[in-house]
Amino acid sequence: MQPVQIVDLFAGPGGLDVAAEKLGVPAVGVEWDSAACATRRAAGLGTIEGDVRRYGPSSFPDADVLAGGPPCQTFTVAGGGAGRRALDDVLRFVHRMTAREDREEIAKDLAKMEDERTGLVLEPLRWALEAIDQHDKPYKAIVLEQVPAVLPVWEAYAKALVSEGYSVDCGILPTEAYGVPQTRKRAVLIARFGVESVELPGPTHRSYRKGIARDAGDVSLAPWRTMGEVLDRDYRFLVISNYGTGGDPKARGRRGSWEPSATVTGKISRNRVVSPDEKELERFTFSEAGRLQTFPGDYPWSGKDIGQQIGNAVPPRLAMHILSAAFGWAPPTEEALRKLERWRPEVPLGEPSVAAEATDPDE
Repeated sequence: MQPVQIVDLFAGPGGLDVAAEKLGVPAVGVEWDSAACATRRAAGLGTIEGDVRRYGPSSFPDADVLAGGPPCQTFTVAGGGAGRRALDDVLRFVHRMTAREDREEIAKDLAKMEDERTGLVLEPLRWALEAIDQHDKPYKAIVLEQVPAVLPVWEAYAKALVSEGYSVDCGILPTEAYGVPQTRKRAVLIARFGVESVELPGPTHRSYRKGIARDAGDVSLAPWRTMGEVLDRDYRFLVISNYGTGGDPKARGRRGSWEPSATVTGKISRNRVVSPDEKELERFTFSEAGRLQTFPGDYPWSGKDIGQQIGNAVPPRLAMHILSAAFGWAPPTEEALRKLERWRPEVPLGEPSVAAEATDPDE
């Protein structure tokens, strides 16, 4: 398939949309965080700053691909059973929505939930069903990603979407297996309408294992990429995590420049960078943190909380593989992936459509 436009819900600073742009596919993102929107606008990405619950398929009539990574905090809460209860509630709502229960009644019940963010994970399903029920125009492809704890939600989505005529695949993807110089796992769902099958992208690189050599393992896969390969530091260094291991603040996680980075979080600026003999070195800049996520080195990070923006984003290199699989394309070539090294837009990045602006709740 050749997509016309992607509408990206909870779009953040643009990880998936950067990937789409490098693949030559226009995208517009809906995001309510003003800081992330500042970065998006600086990059020239199509952006609607607002609440996805105030919009729907009619706001973006040209979009034939739906993407999103809704907030996950409410059902990854540790202790007290709150996370598990929220997950059970979400799965029940998926069933009710697919059964076409009265939407006003569902909305009332969602409003009663302890944390309103729990209902946000249901928004992509609402959009998908509205495209079918109200517009008789199913999205040709759907792409969703989040932390591994969200996989049960994606599995429930998969059953719902299959009943609507989609082929679906979902699972956990390790980022370093796609050439991202970072160990990070994402729960991913891809779906395509009216085809017999769809599959998540296969790995292109070996998975990282502490103490296992880069050249060990499946010879058909490339070695995992290292921090040293993508950063401009011409010396070896160690990164000492801000987080303790096993609850012991003295047992900080360590990675060398000859290894992939640990998961890039919003607190990456707190990670110490030292020489092999423990001499303090300059900590990662925002550009370097972005490159560990495979953003272009000159990506125009803007606004507040830039570290958090970077940590929350989907790595564009992984997103290029996911989008290609969702569209039924061959995996992106190394030539295509090298485009991520510089931010040079490949497609026109104009203003969002008039239809989207007309439905802005602030209008």
